[in-house]
Amino acid sequence: MELNIIRPENLVYKKTNVMTDNVMHYCPGCGHGTTHRIIAEVIEEMGIQEKTIGIAPVGCSVLAYNYFDVDFQEAAHGRAPALATAVKRLLPDRFVFTYQGDGDLAAIGTAETIHAANRGENITIIFINNGIYGMTGGQMAPTTLIGMKSSTSPYGREQTMMGYPLKITELIAQLPGTYYVTRQAVHTPANVRKTKKAIRKAFDLQEKKVGMTFVEVVSNCNSGWKMTPVQANQWMVDNMFPHYPLGDIKIDGELVKH
Repeated sequence: MELNIIRPENLVYKKTNVMTDNVMHYCPGCGHGTTHRIIAEVIEEMGIQEKTIGIAPVGCSVLAYNYFDVDFQEAAHGRAPALATAVKRLLPDRFVFTYQGDGDLAAIGTAETIHAANRGENITIIFINNGIYGMTGGQMAPTTLIGMKSSTSPYGREQTMMGYPLKITELIAQLPGTYYVTRQAVHTPANVRKTKKAIRKAFDLQEKKVGMTFVEVVSNCNSGWKMTPVQANQWMVDNMFPHYPLGDIKIDGELVKH
């Protein structure tokens, strides 16, 4: 009997050991799961599993510690950058990252985010922007687009009443304490590769102690948007990307000219 042996040189993909076997609670088609996998792969490839500490706040990422086999600390809603600051200052040799949604980072956590960035805290913030409060009922967020419907803007966001969508990443890039700021996505294989490269760069820069690194990932929320995953991805491309264009915003402490 001939055995079909899988040889290392024939291996196409293997789940990283930095991810646990727990079943994720994220909705099918959501970008959170893919982003989790990318982060875990970067940690494994860098060989820093024992030196990494993640901060998970309130929101869709509240259970992130169930999926990463690294040390994690829970933070109150919006306070992840403040907690990450404390962890990094106490343990400066660790790789510290926060994983936050737009409602968490750009609403209740605006002050913590901006001041940590302005101080140049040597942490990495990974920011998932789906333009809505995904977990708490689909309410309008600071990043909700003009005309975009939510449970608290059922007729669409209207500028005179609700203001403009907040481009928090561009705001963060203006601060002198940020060194690398980029906006990516995970809806296609090519974009997944770009996002993984960006997260790896952000983690590498922590070793150089150059300041904050900030990676935004524009994602969908098919359940909150009331769409199928395929429809949500297309809506994201047609509507989110024009307002939140992908690409590097700040490299090596200098704003990128577009």
